[in-house]
Amino acid sequence: MNRKFLTLSLATLLSTSCFAQIKPLIPNKTAIKFSSAINPTNAYKHLSVLASDAYEGRETGKKGAWMAADYIRDYFKSLGLKGPADGGYFQKIDLVNVTLKSSQVTVNGQPKEYQKDYVVTPSLIGDKGFMFSTDQIVFVGYAIKKDNYNDFAGTDIKDKVVMMFNGGDPTVKAGARIDRASYRTMLEERAKYFAENQVKAIILIDQSVDRITENTKQAQNNGRVMIKTIAALEAQKGAPRISISTAVANELLKSTNTTVADLQKKITDSQTPASQVINVPFSASAAKNETPVRCENVLGYLEGSDPILKKEVLVLTGHYDHIGLVTDPNATDKVNNGADDDGSGTTGVLLMAKAFTDAKKAGKGSKRSILFMTVVGEEKGLWGSEWYSEHPVFPVENTIADLNTDMIGRIGEEYLGKPDSANYIYSVGSNMLSSELGTLSERVNATYTKMKLDYKYDDPKDPEQIYYRSDHYNFAKVGVPIIFYYDGMLLQDYHRPGDEVSKINFPLLAKRAKLTYFTAWELANAAKRPAVNMDGKGNPKTK
Repeated sequence: MNRKFLTLSLATLLSTSCFAQIKPLIPNKTAIKFSSAINPTNAYKHLSVLASDAYEGRETGKKGAWMAADYIRDYFKSLGLKGPADGGYFQKIDLVNVTLKSSQVTVNGQPKEYQKDYVVTPSLIGDKGFMFSTDQIVFVGYAIKKDNYNDFAGTDIKDKVVMMFNGGDPTVKAGARIDRASYRTMLEERAKYFAENQVKAIILIDQSVDRITENTKQAQNNGRVMIKTIAALEAQKGAPRISISTAVANELLKSTNTTVADLQKKITDSQTPASQVINVPFSASAAKNETPVRCENVLGYLEGSDPILKKEVLVLTGHYDHIGLVTDPNATDKVNNGADDDGSGTTGVLLMAKAFTDAKKAGKGSKRSILFMTVVGEEKGLWGSEWYSEHPVFPVENTIADLNTDMIGRIGEEYLGKPDSANYIYSVGSNMLSSELGTLSERVNATYTKMKLDYKYDDPKDPEQIYYRSDHYNFAKVGVPIIFYYDGMLLQDYHRPGDEVSKINFPLLAKRAKLTYFTAWELANAAKRPAVNMDGKGNPKTK
């Protein structure tokens, strides 16, 4: 959510919709009539199924997610929505389970043991695997280049094997918060630098290898599902990566008369890089297996009624996946139900689908087309929406906006016990690409729902970077205006078994879904689509 569209002082002033300053719309009686389908009873009907124990936490690529996809498809079909993905409701995603086929690492000609001395991540191995050997390794510390600190100064890494600590930043004080946006930028710049220098391989000194347990081994042997998006394929094209234990790292460093602990202390205490060349024979190879896994976004299409405007599409999204079963064998509650995250948002999409299809059946269909899309893989890394952004069913240039509901069923930490606890929603990103969309959102709210619209997460200094963490972002990054609706759920239940249906505030869920619905109604029937007049960071575009 590292985006500027308001200064902090202005954000504070506008943290609540200022109805006296916002010109309301003329209430649309037709929109109000069909909004009756968005109610607590219907919400409970859907969510009590999707977030039940039978759905096993809806983990991507697992039985529970398939059950949820089937449920949503069947519901879309019952409403009369069309299946626009090659004539069906499922947009198939190229998901595979990746396991290690073979691997070998040697130091000074002596073989090392997999899952004791080293680990290779199968999902980062290219399709043809890798094999390399070297007599010279360039140690580059933390591989950081910023301000007055540069691990690469005086080094030549071109066509070389490099060794580095996996994570950490010696220039940041212990306990200090690392800005996610800055850290992401640093990682991108590092990857670019490695690519420009055609680094042969990267050896990561990783203390997590020291802590591998039997459970960890089993999880690694079971493989890892990955989506073969453009980004994932690009990651596989990078230099091979191998994580090694502290003991193996010390063996490599022995010829330089130092240790991992010595180097970490020296770098941190002196704030001076300790980059150097290590002359030790090292070789490695690895190959992987890939097995297809069922995975799909679920799409329901409502064609617009206007012969010209119907080519334009409004997208309403929510992710139906969650994190699956509890891994702790001693846990009493075995299911991460994901009632709020994001059973609530998915339910919101289903409620809105009912309202809009009821209107169309009564001859009051929207002028523009609407795509109701519940996506998968959000918890794995926004996979479903990323796939759609790279393989859109409807052209991106014809997509006027995305309204994304992700967690709309509970009262968040900051609102517990406050007067607005049952009458607020965090509105995220409405002005990032279109000030017209932001204004419309305010006017819709002032007319119909009169909720507190909290813009906290539009603060460019937001440490949680919420703007980047749900499916709307994959629309925003291709230039589609977005609004993300979010409740700031209790952290004690976030990604835990406590996120259950019994804790959902259904009247509040319905009210938030109605805000999304009324905003969608205006967008789907307006004379003009919202103009993209902002630069994606909340600043006016310059010609």
